[in-house]
Amino acid sequence: MQTVEESATFESNFTRRSLLKIMGMGAAVTAATAALAGCGGGSSSGSSSAGTEDQTILNAAATAEALASTMYANIITSSLYTSGLSGNAPDQAYLVAAFEQEVLHYNLLVSVGAKPLATTFYFPSGMFGASSTYATTMNTLITLEDAFIAAYLIGISSFSATANKVLAGQILGVESEHRTLARVIANDLSLGSTTGLSGTAEGVVPPSHATNNIAYERRFGLTQISQVITALTPFVTAPTGSSAFGSTAYPLITTLPSSVSPGVTLDSTTPSA
Repeated sequence: MQTVEESATFESNFTRRSLLKIMGMGAAVTAATAALAGCGGGSSSGSSSAGTEDQTILNAAATAEALASTMYANIITSSLYTSGLSGNAPDQAYLVAAFEQEVLHYNLLVSVGAKPLATTFYFPSGMFGASSTYATTMNTLITLEDAFIAAYLIGISSFSATANKVLAGQILGVESEHRTLARVIANDLSLGSTTGLSGTAEGVVPPSHATNNIAYERRFGLTQISQVITALTPFVTAPTGSSAFGSTAYPLITTLPSSVSPGVTLDSTTPSA
């Protein structure tokens, strides 16, 4: 079980303030952020014909979905899944479903012209480690889901194409479910709280804390897609110097090993406006 001291250490190292500080420091990160923002331009294609801003949002969304797919795949092959949740088949199945959903989102976005800004990713040290780092895994997962939710809320308000607004809302609902799922799993792993993009610990132990104890999804001050691109920068840029991120590069994963069980059947009907 994660100790109070270990959880507090992670929260102090990976709160929104710390993450923003990491993202704002260093020439390499600054250059990477500029490069990513530059990649977001270009004309739109496929079902999107709304111009540069729509294309930028689609590109950022595809990057987020690629990052999410890779994250869930590595969680599923980590000790958190194989050991921490070894007796919890429902939680394992939900994680597999989350992976499959993110892959479907990624493939759909690419099919309508989105271009991911990166397909190799980096994660905080201990992200896929043993039981002593489970809090790192769950807090990172929720932090990223919070950022994804913010990205799709920005999409709903900023897309000029109606079909893109509808798609953003449809995917937003699933990302919200993933945030709730992470809080359920955190409780099942005997973690007392989780810390997402707000930087404030939120209790997960029932009955005093529901699995989703917010009334409205939030943007955490992220109002432009360029800010979301910046928020993703530590996850797509090899860390340099002192960093809370590990140096291991994780390539995009869109298929799980055949040994992973259980399998999940999703209703994968392509949405339409």
